[in-house]
Amino acid sequence: MEEMSRRSLLELEALMKKKLLAAGLPEAAASETAAHLTFADACGIHSHGAVRMDYYAERLVKGGITLEPNMSFEKTGAATGIFHGDNGMGHYVCNEAMAIAIHLAKEAGIAAVGIEQTSHSGTMAYYVKQAAEADLVAIAMCQSDPMAVPFGGTENYFGTNPIAFAAPRANHPPVVFDMATTVQAWGKILDARSKKQQIPDTWAVDEHGLPTTDPYAVQGLLPIAGAKGYGLMMMVDILAGSMLGLAFGKQVTSMYADLTEKRRLGQFLLVIDPSRFTNIETFKQSIDQMVTELHAIPPVEGQSQVYYPGEISQIHFEKAQQEGVMIPKAIIDYLESETLHFDRYGSQDSFAK
Repeated sequence: MEEMSRRSLLELEALMKKKLLAAGLPEAAASETAAHLTFADACGIHSHGAVRMDYYAERLVKGGITLEPNMSFEKTGAATGIFHGDNGMGHYVCNEAMAIAIHLAKEAGIAAVGIEQTSHSGTMAYYVKQAAEADLVAIAMCQSDPMAVPFGGTENYFGTNPIAFAAPRANHPPVVFDMATTVQAWGKILDARSKKQQIPDTWAVDEHGLPTTDPYAVQGLLPIAGAKGYGLMMMVDILAGSMLGLAFGKQVTSMYADLTEKRRLGQFLLVIDPSRFTNIETFKQSIDQMVTELHAIPPVEGQSQVYYPGEISQIHFEKAQQEGVMIPKAIIDYLESETLHFDRYGSQDSFAK
């Protein structure tokens, strides 16, 4: 078992920001990216936290991310637009785009914003939560490189293509959930590697298409709920890729093949002002009541209670604010070192092999 090290959220964020600055990322982008990665680790989404830092640093240094992107927003209708990210740091690009989407939804009642030409942008929960904190409902989705076998198939075609949703509540933090359309995100495999742990045999298949528990043997991720997850993968790829005139399916650029190449990924944001449909306070109280009723449902044997989707991440986040977060010591050692990156990526397939 990998040795772990506890750090406060402020300590972890400062370590990651320092490394990003050393890799050449400007102050604003480094601050936003470090805050995002810390949020992911605090929520227990370690697949999208500090475990990614070595990769980001290497890609930044090798030119695969634009350090100072020429970002712009092109309004295409009363409630629609395209945010041009110029392949900047995805966390920074998408955060800027969400701020515009929130403003547009407040103004027009709804906002549909496509983000084109961005890099890997972390956990979608981070963005939709901001909208919910502004009394809005939000859906976010993004495409990723082909890592999942289609239902009934033997070769990878779509990515993990995640979807996130958030809605405000009256007296509590918003309801937020974020899910890959595969049984688990690729980052969960990375997290298992960093902790030297096996994975459940329901997550992925090896080169022969057989279930595997070895995170290093993974050659294809499985869609959630078979054909249903497969359908969601296609939906995300169409909205976040084809609809923006970007690459789709197996044409989407690989995370690890060429770190000098810009990834040109797409993302889609849909933000809605519920006050255009109902009284906002009544709406938020109904979400509170929904959560209360879910909590009141008797749990199955072995479970302490019924949680709403995404609640466990919120519990992790609140605990981490008080107690800090456990990170593999090898990752902390890297963050505290003068080493910029380990030059371990490039010329590899989607599974870093």
